Amino acid sequence: MAESGFPERAGDTNPAVLAYVGLGSNLERPQEQLLRAFGEFSRLPGTRLGASSGLYRNPPMGPVPQPDYVNAVAALETRLSPLELLDGLQAIEQAHGRVRIERWGPRTLDLDLLLYADQVIDEPRLQVPHPGLHERPFVLYPLAEIAPRLTIPGRGPVTEWLARCPSGGLVRIDPHV
Repeated sequence: MAESGFPERAGDTNPAVLAYVGLGSNLERPQEQLLRAFGEFSRLPGTRLGASSGLYRNPPMGPVPQPDYVNAVAALETRLSPLELLDGLQAIEQAHGRVRIERWGPRTLDLDLLLYADQVIDEPRLQVPHPGLHERPFVLYPLAEIAPRLTIPGRGPVTEWLARCPSGGLVRIDPHV
């Protein structure tokens, strides 16, 4: 058995890595959307949920009048490559009825690949660490909750960024409300 808990497979070229995913929703029962998504991560091949933060309510970031968001962060152990994981996350979004119409507009489910191991990725489809991650309270607070000793590649410790980031109306909520 590998240290990650995944069984070793002969010829396996993809060891399990830790990836962090930001979750957000402000349509169609946002808390339920996030709780369902937590359960769906383990259905991705070679992937399982390692940890999940509490849920946080916060004002929308975008200019469009819209309901408050509910956000969280999940730690995933995965054997998927970064782009395979991105494809899997987008498939989960689509299963939740996500339609990409407007940047920062309302959505049923938004899943952002925040970090993938300690890699820095700059490709047309994927940037890791996720741009803006170090400045957004709705990402930093739940990320620090599940990974307080984490270092953001190229940026530094998550706790240092958290100390510089006011909560901006972010409120931890009971997921059963």
